Order: sequence, then C-alpha cells, then structure tokens
Amino acid sequence: MTSKTLREGRSTHPSSLYRNDTRNDTGVRDDGAATCPLCQQPFVPRGRQQVCSAACRQALWRRRHPSAVASVMAAVPERVTGATTVYECPSCETRLLGVQRCADCGVFCRRIGPGGPCPHCDEPVALTDLFSP
Repeated sequence: MTSKTLREGRSTHPSSLYRNDTRNDTGVRDDGAATCPLCQQPFVPRGRQQVCSAACRQALWRRRHPSAVASVMAAVPERVTGATTVYECPSCETRLLGVQRCADCGVFCRRIGPGGPCPHCDEPVALTDLFSP
C-alpha cells in the first residue's frame, strides 16, 4: 500500500473522504428504465431526466413551489358588504344597518362594524356588541 492509504485499506484522498454514494441512487432499474415519482409510469430517462413527461415535470415543480398568492387569498376573508355594516348616528345614537346617513338628523353616521338585524327585535346589532365582555 502507498502512503495515501489507511490501515483499513481506505484511501485518504480528499475526494474519497467526502464521497456519498447515496446521492447516486437515482431510482434507475437494472434495465435502464426509471419510475416517474408522480404517475408511477416506467420510462427511459435521457440525461438527468427524473420524470416521464413535461406535464409531470410541471406538476412536480408546482408541488415544490406552492403559490404564495393562493395561500394569502385563502387567509383573507370576504369583503364585508354595506348591507351587513352597522352604523350609529353620533347625535341621536340611532343604529342603522347599511345606511351611512341618519334620516332623522341628516348627519353622517360612524361605523361600528359588521353585524346584522337582531332575530328578536329586528334592531341592528354589531358583532362587537355580542362578543364584548
């Protein structure tokens, strides 16, 4: 043995110390065919090809890169329409549902928040009134 070998017979060359044979496991069978990770169809890879078709390549890329827009849009609630917004007149303290101007005073009302009519008395009730301690 040369001076670049260890007692166990392994080479001390830097490339052999950092060699990782598991990275070379490509899923290629003995007959040269590989299996597509998406559709599980066998195919003969060309070069570094890992999937069987362009459609599977695109589907694999989309799986690895989920859309940021879709995740943000899922977290944003639907816009509250004016018919479900409760307003209160600052002068006469009358609550209105979906109307921004008080018909009695002619004054613009302040927004309380989302709400709806009370099922018992049909008066506008804001969600903050129901959930406040």
